[in-house]
Formats: sequence, structure tokens, C-alpha cells
Amino acid sequence: MTQPREAERRSTVDVTTSNVANVATKIPGAKPPRTIAQNAAHAARVFATIYGVLGAAAVANAITAGAFNQALGLVPRDTSHAWGILLHPLLHANARHLGLNAVGILLMGGLVFIRSERDFWRVTALGILFGGSMTWLVGRTDLHVGASGVIFAYLGYLLTTGWFDRKIGAIVLSLSVAALWGSALFGLSPFQQGISWELHLFGLIGGIAGAWWRKRRQP
Repeated sequence: MTQPREAERRSTVDVTTSNVANVATKIPGAKPPRTIAQNAAHAARVFATIYGVLGAAAVANAITAGAFNQALGLVPRDTSHAWGILLHPLLHANARHLGLNAVGILLMGGLVFIRSERDFWRVTALGILFGGSMTWLVGRTDLHVGASGVIFAYLGYLLTTGWFDRKIGAIVLSLSVAALWGSALFGLSPFQQGISWELHLFGLIGGIAGAWWRKRRQP
């Protein structure tokens, strides 16, 4: 009697294990994890799309001799320019302005993207919405354009993710970014001409909020 029961138990376990394996491979919508090459190709497509949109906006502004920026840029407390809260990161004063921000997006945004694509989109949204909204509410009544506020959001995230995560990898990342780009915080100074320190400041705060949010949602 003992032998048949043990055989039956083994058979049941084998069948159950097999069924679990089969079910796992047949979950609707389940996708295998991306390879490194697939991740790289996906990141390249994302950043190429971003640069394409920025480039198209720059061309439109050049063709219209600056009227495109004037119409869609952010002007604080001007309801006719409230669209600028969303659109200001797409607009740049000139090719040099666009080029500098394109490098910042690639370097700092790329680091955030590598760490977590979900965090990248969250921090981007916070940089745009919080940075733009607060600048519209309390900023100087000038035309504010450029993606530098979003870049400062990436910087705020990268500088503080080590503090919030308290993990060695995150701490090394934050310290490395502080050593490489900590001097960018001088861009928060209100005494610089031609720079939207308001977008920088509120974008930075939005990025810090993104780092805090990441930790808050972790189990």
C-alpha cells in the first residue's frame, strides 16, 4: 500500500508542476523580457522621437521668425499663454539653446531611463507639469521656453534617489551625478540674465518628488 501511494503522490506532483509551467507560458499578453539589444533599440527610438519633435518645433520657429515661440511659449499669469505650461519644453530660442538642452536630455534623461523607464516618464511629466505650472503662477512675466526645466527634473531625481532608496547602487549614482553635474545647480540663481531660473527650480523640485515617489511605491 505504501509504494502505490508514493508513486501516486510523485505523479500528482509531476503533473501539477507541468501544468504550472504550461500555464505560465500561456498567460494572455505575457511577453518575454527584452534583451539588452532590444532595450537599446527601444531607448534609441524613444530619444529619436523626442529629438524629432524638438527639431520640428525649432524649424517651425525659424520659419515663422520666432512667432511660433511667441504664440506657444509660457508667459506667467497670462491665460492666453497657459498652453505654454505643457508646450514650453518643446520650444527653444535658437540652435545653441536647443543643442545644449539636447545634450542634457541625452545624458541626464538617459541615466534616468536606464535606471527605470517608468521613472523617466514620471519625472518628465513632473518636470513639465509642476515646473510649468509653478512658473506660470509665480514666475517673471517674460517668455519662458526650453527643456532645461525638465533636465533639472532629471538632475533632481538623480541627486536624491540615493537618499530615498538607501541602496548602494542608488547612492553611487547620486554621488557620481553630484560630482559630474553638481555645478549645474548654479542655474538656480535668480541673478542670471536670459535664464529661466524658475523653470530650473521648480523642475528640480519635481524631480526630487519623482525620486520620493519611486521609494514610496516600492514594497
